[in-house]
Amino acid sequence: MAWDENQQRLAAALRAHRPGSGVPHVVVSLPSLSIAASLLAHYGARLPVLEHRYLLGLTRLARVRDCELVFVCSVAPSADVVDDYLDLLPARDRADCRRRFRVLAVGDPSPRALSAKLLARPDLVERLRQWVGDRPAFLDPWNVTGDEVRIADALGMPVNGTAPHLEVLARKSAGRRLLRDAGVPVPVGVEDVRSPEAVLAAVADLRGSLPGCHGVVVKTDDSGAGDGNRVLRWDEEDRPCDSVAAFPDWYVADLAEGGIVEELVEGVRFASPSVQVDLVPDGPPQVLATHEQVLGGEGGQVYQGCTFPAADEYAARLGEYGLAAARTLARRGALGRLSVDFAVSSAPGEPWRIAALEMNLRKGGTTHPLDALSSLVPGRYDVAAARWVTRDGSSRFYEATDNLVDPAWRGREARDVLDAVRAAGLRFDPVTGVGVVMHMLLGLEVDGRIGLTAIGRSREHAADLFLRTGEVLRA
Repeated sequence: MAWDENQQRLAAALRAHRPGSGVPHVVVSLPSLSIAASLLAHYGARLPVLEHRYLLGLTRLARVRDCELVFVCSVAPSADVVDDYLDLLPARDRADCRRRFRVLAVGDPSPRALSAKLLARPDLVERLRQWVGDRPAFLDPWNVTGDEVRIADALGMPVNGTAPHLEVLARKSAGRRLLRDAGVPVPVGVEDVRSPEAVLAAVADLRGSLPGCHGVVVKTDDSGAGDGNRVLRWDEEDRPCDSVAAFPDWYVADLAEGGIVEELVEGVRFASPSVQVDLVPDGPPQVLATHEQVLGGEGGQVYQGCTFPAADEYAARLGEYGLAAARTLARRGALGRLSVDFAVSSAPGEPWRIAALEMNLRKGGTTHPLDALSSLVPGRYDVAAARWVTRDGSSRFYEATDNLVDPAWRGREARDVLDAVRAAGLRFDPVTGVGVVMHMLLGLEVDGRIGLTAIGRSREHAADLFLRTGEVLRA
């Protein structure tokens, strides 16, 4: 198979992408959200905006000087945005990084996955193939489906990601089983639920076995960002039946493909952290980071942003659990990025209870802020100390979001936002290694939604930069 032959070259291509490799190579960034139709419809006009989160990858060019980056997207970024990313780099590197950065815009803002749009344009696929030539290269996608495989086959290059037939390992039902097998604790729950009636049966079982539980979470197997989650609560007078009856048709259809019902983890103290791990073809898995996730939306299940790193009290244990899951997945052939989401809770004076909620074999909302930190402030994540340690031994922390939104901002120019942040003295400074990095500025054209990553020397410093940036933009 072409996939197997191409993947044999992945290890060498990833080695070429290390700083100082001396091997000229190409990375094709393909931030296509190749996801279920229900999720595509949810994001709609925001899909091209979400793709632009991965423009932050251009900042890595200052560290990997033998790389040429091709950024594939639905809608081209403005010159102001590209200039702003380049200005985050030391002045001596900007011209060279600009020379090694290319944009391939499909010119199609429709709510379809970018990979499908690219496959519909064989002329652009051929242009990509000619740009790469015979240099070592790899495709760096958001996730891997049949479309990403077809693009890689046409380009003759490996993919830094898990083969589509293995993706099921990280879906909700299979993922719970794999986590348990790896020794990672999970909430009490029921897998392979496929109908509203089966949901009610699972709820009855859980209420009988967990008398202190006041709710459950229903999750469809193939969902992301919390959009496939439904929280059902009850008390002595209230049953969740009406909520189940109100499931929309699209949700029932997704549930028919599989889902889970598990206890709603709560506590006087509660947090929803995550761990990120890299699975490589020629070495052991590596913990890249831990985060505290900021959740909101319906039932408090939708990802809104994150802070780095996770709390000292349990961050090291998250790393251990992440590695346990990663080793199990690696033995089955998984590659690329893995994230594991958790719920941690406790009563005052009691130890933290940690339970893994789900896994994702793809990039996610924590990927691009971590890319910004690792590129702009080079260092390493110390798993035991839960710190980003820079080359000079100092630490860095950040707070990030993709959901800084105000409808009044719709139609504003990206340059206005960038100038406001700069004028307030908040913009990232490559000399001090602290400040704010803006992203998703294309969202100003869609719904007034943008993103930012505030990098500070402490948690408090990062939070202050984050808060002040919001105040400046709202003013």
